[in-house]
Amino acid sequence: MDKRPVGVFDSGLGGLTAVRELRRLLPGEDIVYFGDTGRVPYGNRGSGIIRQYARQDIAFLLGRGVKLILAACGTVSSTYPPGEAAGLPLPYLGVVEPTAVAAAAATRSGRIGIIGTAATIRSGSYERLLHALRPGVSTMARACPLFVPLVENGHIAPQDPVSSLVAEEYLAPLRDAGVDTLIMGCTHYPLLAGVIGRVMGPGVALIDAGREAARAVQERLAAGGLLNEAGGSVRYYVTDSTDQFAAMADLCLDADAHGPVEHVPIEQIAALEPDFGGPAHR
Repeated sequence: MDKRPVGVFDSGLGGLTAVRELRRLLPGEDIVYFGDTGRVPYGNRGSGIIRQYARQDIAFLLGRGVKLILAACGTVSSTYPPGEAAGLPLPYLGVVEPTAVAAAAATRSGRIGIIGTAATIRSGSYERLLHALRPGVSTMARACPLFVPLVENGHIAPQDPVSSLVAEEYLAPLRDAGVDTLIMGCTHYPLLAGVIGRVMGPGVALIDAGREAARAVQERLAAGGLLNEAGGSVRYYVTDSTDQFAAMADLCLDADAHGPVEHVPIEQIAALEPDFGGPAHR
């Protein structure tokens, strides 16, 4: 049994969908969540800036003594170099691989849609994995840059007129192309699942990146003998308003997933100089 906490980070608050699933699957685990709400969104940044932010986020969690890090951010998962991730001194998981595996298993027709931030779609990460997992699959990808700010500003109700209008604009080509499976490739997007599902129709399976990543964490901890059954606390850190976090937490989390929230100045995060030397334990 390993009593160290699990570390989770995201560009903002979308990663709370992964925390919700982790609490459901692993109620005995302590969790430290870092949301870089002061610099959200990452998805419209260049790859160099995204990698820089990811390194700082990882360094922050390493400083909290975590035993595993989940990048609950599709943008980081698609951009952070695998070779660098392999050199971290603890297990590191992203959302892309487990989500692609779930989509490849779910599709009946072999037509899979992918939605994500501009950086995620530009990277082609999901397409590469899907074609490797299931040769001959047909993929169609769409960047949905307005979804993250809509979520961060609370426009998540299934009938929200603003989100509905934007979703129709983004998703109509995927719906019309006849995809039967849709990867929600950003952990913010499951919070819009009501809107997305209504636009896509009942015959389309929605693949939740946060849920699939949480399952992958469970498997990795079990395989490494790192599970903890005596904890269950959650601590949150954000780089912007804690009030905004509290409002989103009420919408995204079960009551027992609430915990103390601490503001961390962006300057403190930006000043981190990551040193990821040492062997990888993957």
